[in-house]
Amino acid sequence: MYLNKRKVILVISVFVLVFFFSYINAKSQDIKITDGDTIRINGEKIRFSGIDTPELRQTCLNLGIKAPCGITAKQILIDKIADNKIVCIREGKDQYKRTLAECFVNNESLSSYLVKRGYAFAYRRYSKKFIADEDFARTNKIGMWSMEFDYPWDWRKKN
Repeated sequence: MYLNKRKVILVISVFVLVFFFSYINAKSQDIKITDGDTIRINGEKIRFSGIDTPELRQTCLNLGIKAPCGITAKQILIDKIADNKIVCIREGKDQYKRTLAECFVNNESLSSYLVKRGYAFAYRRYSKKFIADEDFARTNKIGMWSMEFDYPWDWRKKN
């Protein structure tokens, strides 16, 4: 019985440590917005997992006129974060050694917010988490869904 209690305490301790090291709480830290799906918190580059936003140089056609989709995605993120506290939950690293995480402002997922606003896409290659949000934006022709565009992964191949 004593041995089982020790195992339980050890398992709980390991769980708490893993959670502690995978949780980023950015209250008054240095936050920089790189683009629509990448931020820096105190120098740590964080890529939002499960979504893909247009590249900064990427444009869309809105009624035949070029629209700066990539810049708009970044601006939507800047406006959403504003001076709010960001909380990120780390999920690993990508091939470029960026931290993959889902980040939240006021308990709202920034990834979900961007996808619902139509300026990010569910990155189905890596996650199925934001498909319902994308379906909502597509059905309601929100953001890029009201324009002609290339998916970011297709745009990168061409450019």
